[in-house]
Amino acid sequence: MLPTLLLSHTSTGQKIASVVSGDANDVELAVSAAHNAFQTWSETSADQRAELLKKLANTLDDNLNVLAQLESLDVGKAIVNASGFDIPFGIECVRYYADLATQATYQSDLNIDGMDAHIHRAPYGACGFIFPWNFPFDLLMWNIMPALAAGNTVVLKPAELTPLTTLYVCKLAKEVGIPDGVINAVIGTGQRVGSPIVQHPKIRRMSFTGSSNVGKQIAAMCGERPIPCKVELGGKGAAVVFDDANIDNAAEQLANAITLNSGQVCCTATRWIIHENVYDEFVNKVISILKATQIGPGLAEETQMGPVVSQAQKDTVLGYLDKGLSEGATLLYQGNASVNASYKEGYYVAPYLLEGLAENVCFKEEIFGPTAYLVKFSTEEEALNLVNSLDYGLANSVFSEDLTRCYRIAEKMISGNSWINAHNVFAYGLPYGGVNKSGLGGGVNSPETFYDYLRPLTIARPIA
Repeated sequence: MLPTLLLSHTSTGQKIASVVSGDANDVELAVSAAHNAFQTWSETSADQRAELLKKLANTLDDNLNVLAQLESLDVGKAIVNASGFDIPFGIECVRYYADLATQATYQSDLNIDGMDAHIHRAPYGACGFIFPWNFPFDLLMWNIMPALAAGNTVVLKPAELTPLTTLYVCKLAKEVGIPDGVINAVIGTGQRVGSPIVQHPKIRRMSFTGSSNVGKQIAAMCGERPIPCKVELGGKGAAVVFDDANIDNAAEQLANAITLNSGQVCCTATRWIIHENVYDEFVNKVISILKATQIGPGLAEETQMGPVVSQAQKDTVLGYLDKGLSEGATLLYQGNASVNASYKEGYYVAPYLLEGLAENVCFKEEIFGPTAYLVKFSTEEEALNLVNSLDYGLANSVFSEDLTRCYRIAEKMISGNSWINAHNVFAYGLPYGGVNKSGLGGGVNSPETFYDYLRPLTIARPIA
């Protein structure tokens, strides 16, 4: 009997599906298929690849409601977010990279005396991808679409907790005519599937999105071969709110940041560094917003925040509450996730806010839930020291009506992204990536991402 993975309904804990769990043999078949399909796919013109990808995008549009329901069931996220943002934004990614493929520069002349020389850009081959459970559809699109558009084939492992939208996309890709072997998905655990993908000798480039600890292991494995590796890792984002900020906007932005996807967002702001002059006003407004947030089953239209992805994640988030309090933090607010009796069986965590010293574990470690830790400050220098006190470097934000100060602070924040008077800012063409413990090897969502999947080949002819 084949081993299976059981997928549970995040709102009730009940089983919703069983998925066959792959292993190294399945990875071998997938990589061989990708390797064999590479020559034909890479020699297909950019216009032809773009046409197929746009055909896929149109089919994804036609299936938007199905994809949104699968994403909500899989992850627990509110259907209003899945259908209103996640799925449409991921579909937009397909068209973005399809267009880039037809506009890209695949050859650049080099102006060197005594030489006819140029750089030719060619796809790598079969590329490997591992991504997590918090945004399965968007992370699938962000990862594989630039590689496919550039002429590579892909072997991917979605999170074993949330494979449903990935499998559905593979079904649709086959229906629209993307050739067999171009997209290959293997479902399973990191040990049984992830490691064999990273270590396979025919994988030419690797991309991982997930925790910093696992990312370091994958980067080390890639370094042994060596092959190019991109890792998009965790974060512990900070938001600095000055006393001249629009407090209504700051409170709304940051309350929404921790309730979006139940706080399971690597770049979200979970360290709130608030000027002492507006601290009480800010806290009161945030609590008012959190109290009004509708917590419920992801598929319910009125739900604004659903459950977290699993019982293990629920235990982790609530465990940090206990750790933070035991280290001296003060509980500012904890909502009630037991309003409905059915919630007792689901993976619900109500938002909570802690305040205290920056030495607390809840200030320093990524929790991945609907929670934030608040610290007061009085000077710019103090705020920046708090922001830059950790090794993470993914995304921070600054709130102030003084734009000169905003840009000054934004430039001094050690991160891949600094946002002004907003948090969680995404657009295609706007590079997104991390530094330090939050990642290396390039970001996503920009032309640079597309060119990451083209290897530079220098061609030179001496001229007598």
